Amino acid sequence: MFAKLNTNENPYPPSTAVLEAMRGIDADALRRYPDPTARAFRHAAAAVHKVEPDNIVATNGGDELLRLAITTFAEPSTPIAVAQPSYSLYPVLAGIHGCSTLRIPLDDDWALPDRFLQDLCSSNARLAILVNPHAPSGRLTDVGRLEVIARAFRGVLLVDEAYVDFVDPALCHDSLPLISRNDNVLLLRTLSKGYSLAGLRFAYGIGAASLIAPLLTKTKDSYNTDAIAQRLATAALESRADAATTWALVRGERDRLCAALAERGIPSPPSQGNFLLGHVPSHIDGGAAALHAGLKAQGVLVRHFDEDRLRDALRVTVGRPDQNIHLLNALDSLLPPP
Repeated sequence: MFAKLNTNENPYPPSTAVLEAMRGIDADALRRYPDPTARAFRHAAAAVHKVEPDNIVATNGGDELLRLAITTFAEPSTPIAVAQPSYSLYPVLAGIHGCSTLRIPLDDDWALPDRFLQDLCSSNARLAILVNPHAPSGRLTDVGRLEVIARAFRGVLLVDEAYVDFVDPALCHDSLPLISRNDNVLLLRTLSKGYSLAGLRFAYGIGAASLIAPLLTKTKDSYNTDAIAQRLATAALESRADAATTWALVRGERDRLCAALAERGIPSPPSQGNFLLGHVPSHIDGGAAALHAGLKAQGVLVRHFDEDRLRDALRVTVGRPDQNIHLLNALDSLLPPP
């Protein structure tokens, strides 16, 4: 058996409505240029989030929205502020635009440090990017803390919510009110994770109309999302309830997998993403890197980061029950007896 648990994909298929929409695409949809602003999708997203279409911009994956935000809101030679560690693409895109990266280290428990706002506001950054839930730890920052940052910051706060669909509903986490109260907050949402459409490359931004307008009309490519992607993405949002059933399945498996890893001496912090960051104890020969290689040899792919604070950890995507069992069996064959 092969278990690909290294790229945080949803292990369940997209909704039936998405597959039916794919089968219904005709030749004219391919012959003609797509809608340049993805109006049907933006209306669908606006209905889901109870905002206006002018609050939505559709992009070719979350990475394009990041690039657009940097191009639009950050001046070359100025810093872009991020938490450290975080998504490795942030500094890459900053560098392409000629920006430096202000890396503000997270606390030992992966929380934003008390000094985060002070460091941010004392810099001349005009764009800050925070992934929430945090990757790779899965820690969730509450909306109140984000609002304090947004109100004090003189630039744009981009909250990368790639994994927000997997947050426990009991937490009542809802960042959407931020955009009506703060015209400098841009939320990134993607269909790659929660909607099982990583291969589609479709995401969108939510923000005040004044924030979205330059992204929509000035800095994005003329036809940045294709006709097929627009139709399937619209179908995905319109069948959101089907996707939500997979989120519940992932949450259940996340809890079980977290407990099973802890029983094997690999604890992970509480995660609100579809992944766990398991810390490998020092008495394991070769540490996390060796365990990563051993799992790969048994057909289990997980993620190992060769960087400070993460070298002793493995990030494990929450898979289907059979995939998670395969992972645990492989670990049992590699770990020393308790």
